[in-house]
Amino acid sequence: MDWLSEIVSVLNGYLWSYILIAMLVGLGLWFTIRTKFVQIVQIREMFRLVTEGARAKPRQGHISTFQAFCVSTASRVGVGNIAGIAIAIVVGGPGAVFWMWVIATIGAASGFVESTLAQIYKVPRAGGGFLGGPAYYIGNVLRSPFFAWLFAVLISVTYGLIFNSVQANTIAASIKETFTLSTEVSGVIIAAFTGLVIFGGMTRIAKVVGLMVPFMAGAYLLIAIIVTIMNITMLPTVFATIFKAAFGFDAVMGAGVGIAMMTGIKRGLFSNEAGMGAVPNAAAAADATHPVKQGLVQALGVYFDTLIVCTASAMLVLLSPEWSSSGKTGIELIQLVLAGQLGGWTNYFISIVVLFFAFSSIIGNYFYGEMNMNFISKSRWALPIFRFFVVVMVYVGSVAKLSFVWDLADLFMALMAMLNLIAIALLGKYAYVALDDYVRQKKAGVLNPEFDPKVMPNQTGILCWPRHKEEELDQDEWLKTSRQQN
Repeated sequence: MDWLSEIVSVLNGYLWSYILIAMLVGLGLWFTIRTKFVQIVQIREMFRLVTEGARAKPRQGHISTFQAFCVSTASRVGVGNIAGIAIAIVVGGPGAVFWMWVIATIGAASGFVESTLAQIYKVPRAGGGFLGGPAYYIGNVLRSPFFAWLFAVLISVTYGLIFNSVQANTIAASIKETFTLSTEVSGVIIAAFTGLVIFGGMTRIAKVVGLMVPFMAGAYLLIAIIVTIMNITMLPTVFATIFKAAFGFDAVMGAGVGIAMMTGIKRGLFSNEAGMGAVPNAAAAADATHPVKQGLVQALGVYFDTLIVCTASAMLVLLSPEWSSSGKTGIELIQLVLAGQLGGWTNYFISIVVLFFAFSSIIGNYFYGEMNMNFISKSRWALPIFRFFVVVMVYVGSVAKLSFVWDLADLFMALMAMLNLIAIALLGKYAYVALDDYVRQKKAGVLNPEFDPKVMPNQTGILCWPRHKEEELDQDEWLKTSRQQN
């Protein structure tokens, strides 16, 4: 078994350090140019759509634009946004924060393209709502059923099973440390709550995360804002340190421009997940009038993850003088600096935040798996069995350390990301057409643009547009249509 673990480790090293970094950054820059800097030009529209979606009531059986945003945020905003940032600063120096900002700005373009494509090529779901994501546009548009099935398996196993065991392990360890509750007991509790949510289906998941995400993120950001205000006079110095270290001008505080750059790029890419193929599964579920709406919303999700939540963690660390001399990192460093700023009670606060962040990630990760079950099996038992194994893995992850399995998950995620990146590189031209149509309608004074597939040069794989047709189709009709096209 050691030889297999070594092979997986070597493959992960090459994929994550070289190949994926080059693909993600390269395509992000390409999409930025081809979309005419959509992630910058349309920032105001992004915020408008999110606030509009938060007020809108979704149709029966459907998921709103805001709920889809919360599902994707629940998955990508996790413990890594707290512990991962502290580790990145200790390893790469303050300059890593700057490069994290840069890569988020670039990655937002990739997030826009993949989420817009997911909306264009979504399919109707039995009982109402939609299914979609990379497996669907790989299978139905690129006509590659094997790679569509492979993607579906990779994301379901990686996110639905393995990553969820990791999140459960984090929750159980935090509860044990703070409240002295055994991992076996906490594992049962976590598994029970997970089952209660996921067996309620996608609409229940959307409702739960729609309440949980604003609460958990809001509480954490409020604490970060309070600490920032308390140390407001230090902000110019902190930002100066970040920029100096980013370009190697601060030899004392920085870890070298190369290390700072690579650390920030990796942390940014792995945190916001732009281009990796996970978020489009949530984006496709949204009941939107135009695919570009969800593309813009999910691009904002990249910013929210990195520029807001990750930056909040960075400020907590850098505004505390003891961060570089404490010898601590990760969650322990965050707890140390918060206790120094606000008192020992913050240890309990961080434990609760970690619990909420990790549990919301479990729910969001499962959502991605459910979206892909149609490509894995058409059996009516497939979904209940998958849900059962998710609950089991949550418990197993709470009580066991499965380091090799987690390394294997990194490999699966890398392969999944590569499949998606190739697909969106080939299909990106259709996202550009949709964007041009949306911008044209907005310039013409249309307050709520609607998508007509006639603007697309190719109709292959478009099954839910015009929008009213969705209400006339059920899953059986979609399957029939899909077979005819193939």
